Amino acid sequence: MLGAGQAEFLTTALYLQTGQSVSEAPPNSPCDDTSNRRSVCFPGAGMSQLSVLLPLTGLFLLISSTFGSESSVALPVSCVTRGADLMEDGLVVLCPPDCTQGRVSVFGTSVYASISSVCGAAVHRGVLGPSGGSVRVNKLHGRENYMSSFAHGIQSQVLSRWTASFSLTKPVSVPLELTSETIATALPVALKPAKKLKKPSVKKALKGGNKDCQMDIAMVIDSSKNIGQRRFNLQKNLISKLAAMLKVGPMGPHVGLIQASDSPRTEFLLTNYTQPKELLFAIKELAYLGGDTNTGKAIMHTAETFFSPENGARRGHPRVMMVLVDGWPSDELEQAAILARESGINVFLVSVARPAAEELAMVRDKDFMKKAVCKDNGFFSYLITSWFSTTKHVKPLAQKLCSLDSLLCSKTCYNSVNIGFLIDGSSSVGHSNFQLVLDFLEGIASSFEISDVGAHVGAVQFTYDQRLEFGLFDHSDKDETMNALQSIPYMSGGTATGAAISYTTQNLFRRMGPGRNFLIVVTDGQSYDDVRLPAIAAQEQGITMYSVGVAWAPLDDLKSMSSEPKDSHSFFTREFTGLAEFIPLLVRGICRDFTENN
Repeated sequence: MLGAGQAEFLTTALYLQTGQSVSEAPPNSPCDDTSNRRSVCFPGAGMSQLSVLLPLTGLFLLISSTFGSESSVALPVSCVTRGADLMEDGLVVLCPPDCTQGRVSVFGTSVYASISSVCGAAVHRGVLGPSGGSVRVNKLHGRENYMSSFAHGIQSQVLSRWTASFSLTKPVSVPLELTSETIATALPVALKPAKKLKKPSVKKALKGGNKDCQMDIAMVIDSSKNIGQRRFNLQKNLISKLAAMLKVGPMGPHVGLIQASDSPRTEFLLTNYTQPKELLFAIKELAYLGGDTNTGKAIMHTAETFFSPENGARRGHPRVMMVLVDGWPSDELEQAAILARESGINVFLVSVARPAAEELAMVRDKDFMKKAVCKDNGFFSYLITSWFSTTKHVKPLAQKLCSLDSLLCSKTCYNSVNIGFLIDGSSSVGHSNFQLVLDFLEGIASSFEISDVGAHVGAVQFTYDQRLEFGLFDHSDKDETMNALQSIPYMSGGTATGAAISYTTQNLFRRMGPGRNFLIVVTDGQSYDDVRLPAIAAQEQGITMYSVGVAWAPLDDLKSMSSEPKDSHSFFTREFTGLAEFIPLLVRGICRDFTENN
């Protein structure tokens, strides 16, 4: 007769050996001969020692062991393993250390949605510490209103509902842990299995995503009474195929969803589902709302609240809103669309089954498509004749959403400019003043959204010689760029500003981008060479130049270097401590120039 812990061990051993499930009959009841033929049934009882000869695929496995009454085999998992990835109830898993260091998704408090990270939830619950360990996962039914909370360094999230849940408890004892190494026990030659036991594997979450489409995408779908349940399901089918085509992932596009009805309803945020399987299941579970087609309300709601850092929007990543409308909207779109454009959001409008000629009299605003989109140039508007013929439109829609260079509304000065700093490192500056210059430049750089898809910053230091400190594309986030600026060592030497401008034009601004490239020259003295011709050459290459002079820098040189109008592109202060006053003026000037040129 087998105790509970013994039967559980046999269950695991048999499963690893054969892939067959093992069931345990209630105590004092015989096994049912009519049960599933792929199951192995053990009568339950409490026996401390066991020697069982089991036929397994033509082999015999001899197990002779002593167990405690509450033993379990711990299955190694990763930090991103979810409750939904575990097939058995009451399974004991072994979590690795440092799961709090990465971004783990946890939904709920005490009881967690099955899409939550098991190890992240265990730390949040307090069952495990940062060093990891073993925990028992108890499967529960789905529920509504998973609550968020912050505990033990983990912030859990709200979820309105999910189909399955789990809770976590500490196992009483775990005398045996499975590791990546196989420990073999000598068996009689006749009993040795012909094949090696397979190591237990942990299903790894898909990583990465489409790195060529690092967009934050809000899908606003039509859930009005106008579309009806049948076409609503066809709409879900369309966005499911589109989501699969986009290839979401931590390093790819992030997708959230809002339903438009009487009042807009956010169904999930950008970071709730960053794996394709999770996202597709969430779309499948969407419930039809009914009500009016208040698309304007939904666009306004999305523009005001959805793309905040608290809701998972990534700094410097293009923001896209794809709005699906069945027929025509019930409300005005223009004011909401203006807010979206001013917020740097690229609004696409997909009109399905547009109004027929006899229906136009019922349409509140016949130009709603032109007024809703980012720009009325044909790129941001898309027509689909019927919900029954959407499959052929999936690929062209995905290509539009991922066309970085065409997303005109996301190109604000803060996330689109290339800024070069040309820094005077001559002997007259001195170490302490050089640090003030670096602080000044850091203040300018920190005003922009620096990322691999956003703004870029590079720096060159000069005396008689020039030194490229770091290029525009060497650092992909703000923190790296700030550290690189503050780490620039002071050179000391003469002052050849003209040669430095030529060097920077050729070596820093290698990628052409008229209206996007800006060079800020900071110098404290007169140049030993001509600055006018190199500055003209730089400006002809599409570089807008700002000159900042300190102490003995001649005003004539500053004016010669700067772009037109000279007065708004050149600055002068007697003291290095006065540089900080120019930070907001330079940032506003760059944004003004960018807007005028784009």
